[in-house]
Amino acid sequence: MTAVRPTTSATVGRTGVAGSAAHSAPGWVVAADVLAKTLLFLAVARIAVDPGWGNLEGKAPGTRALTYPLLALVVPALHLAVGRARPYPWLADLLVTVPAFSDLLGNRLDLYDRVVWFDDAMHLASTAALSAGVLVLAGADAAPFRQRVQLSVAAGMTLSPVWELWEFYAFVTRSGEAPTAYADTLGDLALGWVGAVLAAVLLRGPGWSSRAHQEGTRAPGRRDL
Repeated sequence: MTAVRPTTSATVGRTGVAGSAAHSAPGWVVAADVLAKTLLFLAVARIAVDPGWGNLEGKAPGTRALTYPLLALVVPALHLAVGRARPYPWLADLLVTVPAFSDLLGNRLDLYDRVVWFDDAMHLASTAALSAGVLVLAGADAAPFRQRVQLSVAAGMTLSPVWELWEFYAFVTRSGEAPTAYADTLGDLALGWVGAVLAAVLLRGPGWSSRAHQEGTRAPGRRDL
């Protein structure tokens, strides 16, 4: 007879938090991810044919139509490459997809031009979403707060400059925003830092962290920061 080993906190730790979090993804997360991806691909297809539909004239519509679907496919590609033995990380996929979809939606509704603070809000929220996605993929969404902040800020302050460089070379140099690009970029990077810290804080909340599934198997005496 084969002996059955008892489940311990060490065993749970080795299986990885990301797998547990992905397995317990609520139905609304799955539905939101599928919906966001579907609408994103439909939008970029329309923009590729008619940039005016998305209010993207002079804002690199072709580049967006190419790069945004690639961003939305990052998590599926990673899952196929290294994580097929684990449940699909729906929450991480949604968090990585949302920035691209929300940017197209904001332009379609002309919010960038009509609402003064919308661009700043988008930089903060997009960096928060991407940083949170990295935390979930790394299985660090239930880690102690200090570790979550370290990883989230590292991810956010890596991805924010990449986003700013993409904007700069894609359309800023050929638009009326060039004279104010330096000050705007500094502000966007600062907002990105705030978004990254916010992601580390919010992921501890109920429904966003897998910690609730780990409490019953956590080693006695272990304390979070």
